Amino acid sequence: MRVPLVAFSFFLATALLLAVRPAPAQEKTPGKKPPVAWTVRATPPRPLNGAPVFLEVTPPARLQSLTATWLGHNVTFSQSNGKTWFALAGTSLETRPGTYPLALDATTTSGGRIHFQRNLTIARAKYPVIKLTVSKEFTEPNPEQQQKIAADQQVKHETFARPSAPDREWSGSFQAPVSAPVSDVFGIRRVFNGVTKSVHQGLDYRVPPGTPVAAVNSGTVLLARPLYFEGNCVMLDHGQGLITLYLHLSEIDVKEGDHAERGQLLGRSGATGRATGPHLHLAVRWQGVYLDPAGLLALHLPESPAKSPSPVH
Repeated sequence: MRVPLVAFSFFLATALLLAVRPAPAQEKTPGKKPPVAWTVRATPPRPLNGAPVFLEVTPPARLQSLTATWLGHNVTFSQSNGKTWFALAGTSLETRPGTYPLALDATTTSGGRIHFQRNLTIARAKYPVIKLTVSKEFTEPNPEQQQKIAADQQVKHETFARPSAPDREWSGSFQAPVSAPVSDVFGIRRVFNGVTKSVHQGLDYRVPPGTPVAAVNSGTVLLARPLYFEGNCVMLDHGQGLITLYLHLSEIDVKEGDHAERGQLLGRSGATGRATGPHLHLAVRWQGVYLDPAGLLALHLPESPAKSPSPVH
């Protein structure tokens, strides 16, 4: 039987249309979701040398633990509400500008191991130079003073060598130890009596003698005693290698081994040690590296469960 030409053309067009019609996209198949990726957030997003860094990580699976290595340091993460994990880290003043890998290593709730790497970029900060005139006993110590300095160096070495608390003791944002203006900032190169002697590794607060000095966050008192350069000094261990130091105090109101809550009285300001006048020097040390305290105080950090801020005494 002969097929009419018009009908044959219709059937041919229909066949061609069916042949070229695209198949449904696989990602739109009902019931299937795209794979979940790692999310890594750093605050500040482009840290400077000498700056603390707050890290937030959302992994693609539920985890038992999360650690990382960065700039030769081991970073331990804590879990916040939900799936996000967080940690504090930092860069030294000597860290060169560039891009450095943050290598994440996690154990899932099922016992598996997963890894991820994210590059973080560090920029260079510009720090000023100031000139100071101090008593010669601090720049040209006599033999007896040199002996005291050497003994203090040993005390500090032993204190810093002690293992930090393995768990995080701090909770929530860090607060200033006093309510006062800052007189000297972190990173200043100091020239004493015409000779470069040190880099300022903390914040100086302009306060009169006897001003109450509070703990910037909760921690354990590592050291509470007079030292030659630092004067009456308190060191707090906040866990996982994070330490804060309070220098030049006129008196100390805690003892070594005490637990201190954020805002608790540690002592009172003064001018002991190498000081040109009454002030408080606050320093932050993380795994052997000094960090800018102003950067730490500016970070908005999560509270631990069942913890709330303590008032300043």
